[in-house]
Amino acid sequence: MGKDKTPVTPATRLLKQAKIDYTPHLYNYEERGGTTVSARELQVEEYFVIKTLVMEDEKSNPLIVLMHGDREVSTKALARAISVKTVSPCTTETARKQTGYQVGGTSPFATRKTLPVYMEKTIQDLQTIYINGGKRGFLVEMSPRDMINILTPTVVEVGIKSD
Repeated sequence: MGKDKTPVTPATRLLKQAKIDYTPHLYNYEERGGTTVSARELQVEEYFVIKTLVMEDEKSNPLIVLMHGDREVSTKALARAISVKTVSPCTTETARKQTGYQVGGTSPFATRKTLPVYMEKTIQDLQTIYINGGKRGFLVEMSPRDMINILTPTVVEVGIKSD
């Protein structure tokens, strides 16, 4: 893949500015395909593809949850972990307004508004992760350490196995 094809997004600008090593990966985006499609296209286990989920609490305060592609978020466990009544996915419009990214291309890096970030604990144990680079069909491969250093997420244990 030629350098000229790599998208320039707020996320990649931030990673470059922070001197973070990452490998760009473009793939054929499929509407509603999620991490199943990206993992298949990049020929990696879905567990290593990290989803960026934009959710909100009962007061409509937005937050980001980073989760393994093959896991779901237990919203009850997350609400308990962060001491709120409820957590639920927000609308695509709210997600776009808060992050500046199109749903399906949401990166946790360089979001329009600074949002609290929560990360499933086991992500930090991986050698490498694939996370959205700020555009549909574009993931960046990087060290979870580097991601943690930039985002300083709160570690939670709220993942449940997808069916």
